[in-house]
Amino acid sequence: QVQLGESGGGLVQAGGSLRLSCAASGRTFNSYTMGWFRQAPGKEREFVAAISWSGGNTYYAESVKGRFTISRDNAKNTVYLQMNSLKPEDTAVYCCAADLAPFDTVVAGLSFGSWGQGTQVTVSS
Repeated sequence: QVQLGESGGGLVQAGGSLRLSCAASGRTFNSYTMGWFRQAPGKEREFVAAISWSGGNTYYAESVKGRFTISRDNAKNTVYLQMNSLKPEDTAVYCCAADLAPFDTVVAGLSFGSWGQGTQVTVSS
C-alpha cells in the first residue's frame, strides 16, 4: 500500500496559478497509475486528471483541460498538478490517488485504491 501526501495548496486570485505536489512512499511508485480528484463543499468528489506509470499517457476532465497539467517524477516519487488560469469554481480540496491497475483500466472506471488526505485550494474572484 502506497502512502500519499499532498502539498502546495493555498489561496490565489482568479487567473492565477498553483502547483500541487503529491509525494508517495515506497519503492514501487513507478508501477502506479496516479490521479488527482477534488471535492468542493456540498458537492461530490470529482475526477480531475490521471497519468500512467511512465508519464506517457494522461487524461483530463473537460472542466480543466487546457488549464491543468498532470506530470510525475518517478525518481522523486512525486506527482504534480500544475493549475493555470484558475477560476473560483476550482475551489476545492484536492486529493491525489494511486492504483496498480493499468492506466486504461483505471481511467475507464476512475477507481483508485489509495488516497491522500488532500490540500485546500481556494480561488478568490
